[in-house]
Amino acid sequence: MIKIAIPNKGRLAEGALELLDRAGLRVEGKSERALQASLGNGFRALFVRSRDIPEFVADGAADAGITGRDMVAETGRPLETLLDLEYGRCRLVVAAHEDGISSLDDMADGARVATAFPRLTAEFFASAGRRIEVVPVSGAAEIAPHLGVADVIVDLVSTGSTLKVNGLREIATVLESSAVLVARAEPGEEASRDLRELVAALESVLRARGKRYLMANVPRRALDAVARLLPGISGPTVVDIIDADDWVAAHAVVDSADIYRVIADLKDLGATGILVTKIERLMP
Repeated sequence: MIKIAIPNKGRLAEGALELLDRAGLRVEGKSERALQASLGNGFRALFVRSRDIPEFVADGAADAGITGRDMVAETGRPLETLLDLEYGRCRLVVAAHEDGISSLDDMADGARVATAFPRLTAEFFASAGRRIEVVPVSGAAEIAPHLGVADVIVDLVSTGSTLKVNGLREIATVLESSAVLVARAEPGEEASRDLRELVAALESVLRARGKRYLMANVPRRALDAVARLLPGISGPTVVDIIDADDWVAAHAVVDSADIYRVIADLKDLGATGILVTKIERLMP
C-alpha cells in the first residue's frame, strides 16, 4: 500500500484531490474529519497539514506527498521533487511599508524580519549579505510592521492584493512556489515502481489541460492544408470514410485557445461534421 500525504484543507488540498481523481485515484469513503482514506489501486491518502508533509515523507511515514515547494524548501529535508503539479503558484517575498523601505539596501543593519519561514528568510538575507533578526510568526505577518514588531516581513503572495490592502509593497522575491509531488530521495524498489506509475498518470492529466480533441470530415484534396492546420502531437490522424472516396476523417489534439480559429479555417476548407471534446488524460 503506497501512502500519499495530502493537505487536509485549503487550495492545495482541493487541487491535489482533483488531480488524483482525474488520474483515477478517487478518495473512497472519506468523512470530514478522517485522517486517512483509500484511493484505490493500492494507494492510500493521509490527510495532514501542508507544513508537516515534508517531514512525514522524509521520515518514511508516507511514501510521497503533495505540498508547496516553499514548505519543502523550508524544512531542508532531503526530498526528491517528482513532479511540478502546476497549481497553487505563489511567491515568497520580502515586503515593507509603502512609504518606507524600498529595497534591501534601505534596510538597517540588524533589521527585524517577521515570517513563518525562518530558515528560508535567514538563508536569503545571508546570501544577500544582510544581517537581520528573524521574528518567527505563525500567521498574519502583514500586521507586524504596523505594530512595530518588525521592520519588514517575508510572506507568501499570489496577486499581491493583500499586501496592498495592508499598505505594504514587495521589495524582493525569495522563492517562487507551486504544488509539487515529493518523495524520499531513495524509496524502496516496489515503492519506486508505483511512484513512477503515479507520476506518469498525473503527467497525463497535466498534459491534457488546455487541450481539446478535434474530429472533422475533410475533402481528401485539402489534406495538405489540413495537415498544416492540425499539426497535433505528431500530425493529424487521417482515417478513410466508408463509401466516401473524396472524404477522410481527420483527428487531432488542438490547444483550446486555438479552437475558434481552427474551426473557422476548417470550414473554409470545406470540412463538415466538426466535433470538439475535452481530453481527460493525454499520454505521449
